[in-house]
Amino acid sequence: MRTKKQWFFLILKIIIVLVILALSGIYFFRDTLLQQALEKAKNKFDQQYNANFIVEKAKFIGTTSVELENIHLIPQQADTLLSVEKIRTEVSLLQLLTGEVQLKNLEMRNGFIQLVKNENGRNFDAFLKKENTKETTNEKRNYAKLVNRILTQILNLIPSEMNLENLSLRIDDQGKKVNFHMNNLSLINHQLATKIDVKTNTLNQKWNINGFANPREKRADLLFTSADTSKIQIPYIDEKFGLKSSFNKIRLKLDNLEMSFGKLHLDGVASIENFTINHPKIAKKDVVLQNAQFDYRFLLGSDFISIDSTSSAQLNKIKIKPYLEYNTEEDTIYKLKLNIENMKAQDFITSLPEGLFTHFTGMEAEGSFDYHLDFVFNKNKPNQLVFDSKLNKRNLRIVKYGEANLEKLNAEFTYRAIENGVPQRPVFVGASNPYFTPLELISPYLKHAVLTNEDPSFMRHRGFISEAFKQSIVKNIRTKKFARGASTISMQLVKNVFLTREKTLSRKLEEILLVYILENNRIASKERMLEVYFNVIEWGPNVYGIGEAAEFYFQKKPIDLTLTECLYLASIVPKPKKFMWQFDSEGNQKSYAQKNQRFIKNLMLRRGLIIPDDTIGQSIPIHISGRARSFLKLKIVQDTIAIDSLDILEPEFIN
Repeated sequence: MRTKKQWFFLILKIIIVLVILALSGIYFFRDTLLQQALEKAKNKFDQQYNANFIVEKAKFIGTTSVELENIHLIPQQADTLLSVEKIRTEVSLLQLLTGEVQLKNLEMRNGFIQLVKNENGRNFDAFLKKENTKETTNEKRNYAKLVNRILTQILNLIPSEMNLENLSLRIDDQGKKVNFHMNNLSLINHQLATKIDVKTNTLNQKWNINGFANPREKRADLLFTSADTSKIQIPYIDEKFGLKSSFNKIRLKLDNLEMSFGKLHLDGVASIENFTINHPKIAKKDVVLQNAQFDYRFLLGSDFISIDSTSSAQLNKIKIKPYLEYNTEEDTIYKLKLNIENMKAQDFITSLPEGLFTHFTGMEAEGSFDYHLDFVFNKNKPNQLVFDSKLNKRNLRIVKYGEANLEKLNAEFTYRAIENGVPQRPVFVGASNPYFTPLELISPYLKHAVLTNEDPSFMRHRGFISEAFKQSIVKNIRTKKFARGASTISMQLVKNVFLTREKTLSRKLEEILLVYILENNRIASKERMLEVYFNVIEWGPNVYGIGEAAEFYFQKKPIDLTLTECLYLASIVPKPKKFMWQFDSEGNQKSYAQKNQRFIKNLMLRRGLIIPDDTIGQSIPIHISGRARSFLKLKIVQDTIAIDSLDILEPEFIN
């Protein structure tokens, strides 16, 4: 009779024999299993993606190496998506059984992937379709688990060592072609090196990619540079979107990718040198970021994605501590915090991207400042928006102005509006211009009406209206476009006198900074700013300043305008060139225009800017009597002499 010890060893021997038999079976039938796996993949591509998956030869070499020859993936009635002459890799049989496949070595040669879009559609559309699932669930998406699973699967497919030869990625978007070609890519002992030939319809260049890559430990440090002395130009997007961009080098570093306590940590560094971008919506010239670096700390949980506050960003000498969060725990909440610790004002000015702030070129400043922004937007409670922006100054002052010399507001100067890049006729802002009107010679009705309609708190604020700015943000987020601005008279003045009317990111950023400098350094009084504003803004086609406007519409001086006429002039400030659409074919104001002017008048009454007695004898509609009348779309008979009176004309005028 066997003892317990003997039974134990007997069972252990049986288990070992069974494992050996199982492994032997897998080994001897491994090619059959491989063919079955390929057949399964072929059926899946055929049924789910309507594509032919072809492998002409497939076999095991030894116990772990798999070799495939002449692999093709061809969507039905579309261009070939993938074609490779030979692939050889090592996989663990045990991993094949468990499904956790990690490629060890990979050799690949003579092949391409091509993405094609033409009149027949795209050859990769079928692979972008979402799978239809009948099952529904109320379980919330776990962002940490989802991202960790995706990144882990991607990293597992990157072999620990590889050698790729003569491979290309081709893109053909309606004739816009890009070809990325690698003669050789090697990853040996975690060191990656390759050269990429890049060709487009208009571009031919060579890139280098070098560095450290360890997909098993989830770490990498890669450097992208040009193979010659030129900068790397980013292809395709220039032809597709008119966006030209280039850089000297980019560094991408991954230090840590770890899942712990239900949270995913993703740490590393990204930097770029001499990044240049050009697009008409950004600026009129090249915008250059000399040095930018982002030390990132991404943190993902079950119901949030965030850039942790320990992250830091640096643009030249400007150092920013950002915090960004998207949270769905209860409501959908977006959070943004930006902190710039105390820095010299001159360092800030010299660190601004070249070409983005051209009017600051040559500006000099003394002192220092720190800045803090706190932004919170609750998608389900938009009216609870938090927007707290604070700038703390320390002996901050401008000692030399750049191209935009704000001091000129206090003296006489020549103003020229610029429309579509074309300077308009000069308008002299000073006493020698007969149309120039000092503030005290402008009807108080007009001052109150324009301020009521454009910027009621102008005399009190410092360039910006916080509440209006908040409401603008809320509406723009809701509509997913810039549907509403928050422009003040200060901003309109800076835009008119110092900037252009171009709708670019550069102009808007310059406008914000110049307004802040103008208002917070008390460069010009509010009264002088308002006086200049009334004398330079456009009031109609080729009509600049209130002196010209009063004559153009009513053949009057600005001081003699009635309340009704002032309400009308205030109503056309937003769109002065379209004033004629307020009138019908008989020269009378349309009802919507009258309603708008009554609204402005009622606001003025409620705020005590006018009293009921001011409205006595003030009738609507108004009568346009000046040169502006020729712009109205009037009936021909309206302003002609009655046919019955033609007999009083001299014979030579009647033919």
